[in-house]
Amino acid sequence: MNKPRTRFAPSPTGYMHVGNLRTALYSYLLIKKLGGDFILRIEDTDRGRLVEGASDVIYSTLRETGLNWDEGPDIGGQFGPYIQSERQGIYMEYAKKLCETGEAYYCFCTAERLESLRGQSGGVAKYDRLCSSIPLSEALARVEEGQPFVIRQKMPQGGSTSFEDAVFGTITIENDELEDQILIKSDGMPTYNFANVIDDHLMKITHVVRGNEYLSSTPKYNLLYKAFGWDVPVYVHCSPIMKDAQNKLSKRNGDASYQDLVEKGYLKDAIINYIALLGWSPKGEREIFSLQELIEQFDIDGISKAPAVFDPEKLRYVNAEYIRAMTPEQFHDAALPFIKQAVSNENADTRPIAKCLHQRTEVLSEIAPQIDFIDTLGDYTTELFVNKKSKSTLQSSKEMLLAAIGELQKLKEFSEDAVHDTLISLAASLEVKNGLLMWPIRIAASGRTVTPGGAVEVLCILGKEESLRRLEIGLEKLNAALAEG
Repeated sequence: MNKPRTRFAPSPTGYMHVGNLRTALYSYLLIKKLGGDFILRIEDTDRGRLVEGASDVIYSTLRETGLNWDEGPDIGGQFGPYIQSERQGIYMEYAKKLCETGEAYYCFCTAERLESLRGQSGGVAKYDRLCSSIPLSEALARVEEGQPFVIRQKMPQGGSTSFEDAVFGTITIENDELEDQILIKSDGMPTYNFANVIDDHLMKITHVVRGNEYLSSTPKYNLLYKAFGWDVPVYVHCSPIMKDAQNKLSKRNGDASYQDLVEKGYLKDAIINYIALLGWSPKGEREIFSLQELIEQFDIDGISKAPAVFDPEKLRYVNAEYIRAMTPEQFHDAALPFIKQAVSNENADTRPIAKCLHQRTEVLSEIAPQIDFIDTLGDYTTELFVNKKSKSTLQSSKEMLLAAIGELQKLKEFSEDAVHDTLISLAASLEVKNGLLMWPIRIAASGRTVTPGGAVEVLCILGKEESLRRLEIGLEKLNAALAEG
């Protein structure tokens, strides 16, 4: 029995869309579960849609997410080259073989004639097979003369073609619905439908994972396999990922790509974990898996026929689980780029900031808005000092700030423990609840009612000098408000 082999064969036409990444992931999980090889092949035959640098995005995304390939354009392998445009001569050779056996034919119809067929049928027309009756000798002579041509697959007339899909079961298509598809275009390049069959066979691909939009095309592929006398691979077609009940996620519409999600602060492992759940259900209630655990759990039987809806809240939940499971050091390293968006001081100690944020963060992009007060104390109204829960008033806030400034000024060591103990002792000596003291300190230090961490953490992030400066500003605001009032 041949060693199991599958391929991820993206077109370098832009960013790595979520649906594309899921195809790569399912291909990887399936073949690694079977102990086989994962092949990366770049399908760049559609020259008009190529985007410069898109191949590099494919490589970097797969590497970042741990979907490492066993053969591919950059590392080579026994069945290369692994870029379709470098295999052009191979496709023409096989297309000519089909013409010789009568399974394909040269077509010389002009673009104008094909357009007239569309006009006669109201915009959509199946090719009328005009050139299928041209004798091969005549066709070859016209090719020698330099007449432009394409090569078309000759579809059977009448009857039906069936195939087995691992997810959808038996699929049957009436042959009369199949158009004589183009195999080789007028520029000599193969169409996607033809090239992927040739490449899959030559690269000994045993399993093909792809979107179910290819279900209706698969009989065409299988007729090619039959024409050559080749074994057909195992097909695993996956339902689409939907933006909502009516609309598919679409790269063309700018919907979520892997790069978008990373920039928004989602962790790569969380992204992979969530994408695995978009159309596949593990056994049991557990939903958080490492990549290795996904390999162990993955089963084709768990793939759903129903479309999956991309749920940002579910992704957020998965991401939060991964963040909470990080060590403080891991979280600091992941959060650092986002902390630096809000903290311009290159010498600032970012570890206390990360410590405050760790268990309060679900998506890393939410970090900067939470801590932008560190760089700049924005203008705020004294109304913030009034709080029913802590029973804070303008007068009590003034008294608490005045007392806190006096005690904090005495501190030689401005550590979290020292600040905490000083303020707790102060509240006790003033015979007030901790909240009555801490609330105005938080407001004066940050200018906001919600901060990552409480008053003590905010003061330690700011440092002694800046903390006292801000508490003095708060005291001045309260004095002015009370004088007016």
